[in-house]
Amino acid sequence: MKIKSALFRGSAAKSQQFPEDGRPEVAFVGRSNVGKSSLINCLVNRKKLAKTSRTPGKTQLVNFFLINDLFYLVDLPGFGYAKVPTSVRQGWRALLESYFTSGNCLKGVAWLFDIRRTPTELDYQTLEWLTGYRIPFRLVFTKADKFSTSKAKTRGKKLARDFAVSDWQTFSIIKHEGKADLWRWIAEAIGEGSKKNNGKHG
Repeated sequence: MKIKSALFRGSAAKSQQFPEDGRPEVAFVGRSNVGKSSLINCLVNRKKLAKTSRTPGKTQLVNFFLINDLFYLVDLPGFGYAKVPTSVRQGWRALLESYFTSGNCLKGVAWLFDIRRTPTELDYQTLEWLTGYRIPFRLVFTKADKFSTSKAKTRGKKLARDFAVSDWQTFSIIKHEGKADLWRWIAEAIGEGSKKNNGKHG
């Protein structure tokens, strides 16, 4: 996809602050430090559109980025960082749930998972969220450059089997590998995302 414009359009701490212009949205969800903000920057060829931090759990709001004046890429709060107070974690969960149920503008979710990690109960809860809300999603294994291409594919296949998810890909921010595949999925989601569940579980 050719990026003509990519603008930060605001952050939301509650559902009343979500955009109401009806443009389609594709959101990015994942554990803290999985690289959501960096991946968004990579997709739109900007270094600092989405703010990155060395501190896990830094993103505490829902951040909206307007692309080509046509649709939003949405950076959701990272979760699972143990040092964040319980009250804050509960607030993030409530914010995520309100976003997932806020309306029909959400056309798909890119679920980011660090390919080096072993799934935990919290990751399976994320899967239950996505399937329970019947949200089309793609499982994106980030940091694939930490392995050789063949090993990353093998690791991705194993993790996808563990999650029982058929729609998945690997992604390397450093090498830009997987970027074109993810853009194709996003383009399909914003055009046809309401017609089929790309992340069908089972």
